[in-house]
Amino acid sequence: MQFGIFSIGDVTPDPLTGRAPTEHERIKAMTTIAVKAEEAGLDVFATGEHHNPPFVPSSPTTMLAWIAARTERLILSTSTTLITTNDPVKIAEDYAMLQHLADGRVDLMMGRGNTPAVYPWFGQDLRKGLELAVENYALLHRLWREENVDWKGRFRAPLDGFTSTPRPLDGVPPFVWHGSIRSPEVAEQAAYYGDGFFANNLFAPIEHFAGLVDLYRERWAHHGHGTPEQAMVGLGGQVFLRPKSQDAVREFRPYFDRAPVYGGGPSLEQFTERTPLTVGSPDEAIEKTLTFRDAYGDYQRQLFVVDHAGLPLKTVLEQIDILGEEVVPVLRKEMASSRPQAVPPGPRHPATLTTTS
Repeated sequence: MQFGIFSIGDVTPDPLTGRAPTEHERIKAMTTIAVKAEEAGLDVFATGEHHNPPFVPSSPTTMLAWIAARTERLILSTSTTLITTNDPVKIAEDYAMLQHLADGRVDLMMGRGNTPAVYPWFGQDLRKGLELAVENYALLHRLWREENVDWKGRFRAPLDGFTSTPRPLDGVPPFVWHGSIRSPEVAEQAAYYGDGFFANNLFAPIEHFAGLVDLYRERWAHHGHGTPEQAMVGLGGQVFLRPKSQDAVREFRPYFDRAPVYGGGPSLEQFTERTPLTVGSPDEAIEKTLTFRDAYGDYQRQLFVVDHAGLPLKTVLEQIDILGEEVVPVLRKEMASSRPQAVPPGPRHPATLTTTS
């Protein structure tokens, strides 16, 4: 079981001070958070990809390469790589290069993003988003596995005997997750290729995402990759933790109430009841996270958002310490104790297998 942090890289004013970090401060904060995650004993750091304010991570491979140079064990991932508006040839090249620089500690999550305007910015049509995702990934999948690719599709120039360089490390491509919040077609795509499915389940009731995971598991087995229980599933989560629950609620409430993604919607109490958000004590975070298995089955990767809504860096680093010291060790033990032997561990490149997952 792999545990980690993922960041959307938002630049949000702190509601207590009214001050927003500069882009430089936010970028440096994200890299500090990643290094802290490894120091705290977590397994993964993932960054989103955005090309619009108020977000800063427009170049995930640049950021992850910087982090790779300052870490030794941490798996470096994206929490979205825009398969619709990035050229699959450039994705193949960039992430293979990053894979070599990080000695295999790289995977990525394919997605369509949630910013409609990004499509015309990169010369694409929003109405063809799903078709783009299917065709572009089909090409990317081949580029990492075939040295001479002939290609003719609808959305990019043809290829004639093209070889993407560098080739994947030791001939093993980065592991791919397909992230979705609503599309059964994405679950089917992940299942067809035998890839992972990441239910980015932050803002909707558990039962909505449980249906997508069940579909993915069923179709993964249908395509001959193994039993449904052996499919690779990742989940999102959000936490704000203090030793006492009432202190966590009191401290986080102004951030929740004024955050762009929360403000004006359900109350903090309603949101924590219906979604993975935990605002409370370490014991409450453990208890709630363990219930995810009831809805989704045994899974391989759990990522937490801890740095959103304008929270100051000092507070975010404290959250990572609490996760690393009090929450994740218990979750590892509890999940391992009841995990069927046939359920595989989280994905790792063979070059990293000397590191315990």
